Amino acid sequence: MNLLVLRCAGRPVGRYLYRPSSLAPDLAPRPYLHPVTTLKGTPVTEELPDDHRHHLGVCVAVPDVDGRNFWGGRTYVRDRGPTALDNHGEQRHEDWKLCDPDGFVEDLVWRADGRELLRERRTVAATELTATAWALDFTYSLTNPGPGDLSIGSPATNGRPGAGYGGFFWRAPKGPAAPGVFTADAEGERAVHGRTADWLALAGPDWTLVFAGATDATRRDPWFVRTEEYPGVGSALAWDTRLPLPAGATAVRRVVTVVADGRLEAGEAAALVRKALS
Repeated sequence: MNLLVLRCAGRPVGRYLYRPSSLAPDLAPRPYLHPVTTLKGTPVTEELPDDHRHHLGVCVAVPDVDGRNFWGGRTYVRDRGPTALDNHGEQRHEDWKLCDPDGFVEDLVWRADGRELLRERRTVAATELTATAWALDFTYSLTNPGPGDLSIGSPATNGRPGAGYGGFFWRAPKGPAAPGVFTADAEGERAVHGRTADWLALAGPDWTLVFAGATDATRRDPWFVRTEEYPGVGSALAWDTRLPLPAGATAVRRVVTVVADGRLEAGEAAALVRKALS
């Protein structure tokens, strides 16, 4: 298992497993960040949890790329529900374009059935914001290298309303109580799930994550949010409509996440987002 340590102002804040070869195939093997911590060292990610074994820290995971599953676990099939299929793909690290202590630029290949479906350029950087907060800047671009068109879907586009997950996804640690979740003008899972917002905060007892879309396309993607069943936030590529990716086309998304010690209020979260995006 090959990994690198991500640092912010000289302090380790995450590990990036770029060749997680020990993962079982049904987990849709892919590079991911775990553990990610606050500057004080509090973990804010989870991997292989009992409730969803295919959740892997911070990653890009897509349940339907032209019918192939790069999320892991079962596939939602219209009129059948969650179904175990032999359709899992794998994201493979190919090369570093840049590899520094505070960030990297990586090329990956998404393969399934012996075929290259997507090529990805991934850029990750860690930046200190204050003595108690830092930002994880995560950009990924997905290119269709093949001669034919393809599309990206989700369980929602395949018939399961509200399950439009797929794309950037952050699995947070599960505690005794569900974390709080809020945006600038809404609070609670029901109020923010499936909605667009400039930023969205997930707040545990002694940590807060504030997610912000940093491009127009990313800001148009609804947030997928879970707090009661498990704590997780994603920026959805295909909330209720498949995302077409014609031959040669590229889809780019950028999410900047503030990782803060303590439980932030809305005004504090908004201020840190502005600083992270400035």
